[in-house]
Amino acid sequence: MADELLDVVNDNDEVTGQEMRSVVHQQGLQHRGVHVFLFNEQGEMLIQKRSADRANSPSLLDCSVSEHVKAGESYLEAAMRGLKEEMGVEGVKLTLRGKIQMEYGFNDNEISEIYEGSLNGLSVQFDPGEIAEVNFMSLDDIRTSIIRDKEQYCYWFIELMNWYFGQPARLKAL
Repeated sequence: MADELLDVVNDNDEVTGQEMRSVVHQQGLQHRGVHVFLFNEQGEMLIQKRSADRANSPSLLDCSVSEHVKAGESYLEAAMRGLKEEMGVEGVKLTLRGKIQMEYGFNDNEISEIYEGSLNGLSVQFDPGEIAEVNFMSLDDIRTSIIRDKEQYCYWFIELMNWYFGQPARLKAL
């Protein structure tokens, strides 16, 4: 994964500086992220299986798109970039579902916005360098699968889905 410049932010989501991604994660600096939940016409969510080559959470199931927000980029711009880079789709209308603060793992502290959108018949062409496969799952199947096979999911995705379902989650809604 190429290093990139990220905004460092305080608990009020105000930019306090900029640092390279590698340094942000080495020092545990708070930065910005974005998640997109994509749905098909049947109301099923697109779930990605992260590539085995990923440094963080390889081969685990994750939401449709997860991206860092680059320095100077808005959350929405990062979401649209992620849709294009990870899923090969453009023109998806996104709706902001919420903003959260969470510890994603060791030295990985983010404030993230969560968006939702519909593919409306668009087909995805995922990036095989980042994603091993994609599948659609109903929300009920996701809930059941997380309970039964928790170890197959990224930690943050479990917490995001708990939040989405209105259940207790290890994150702070902003």
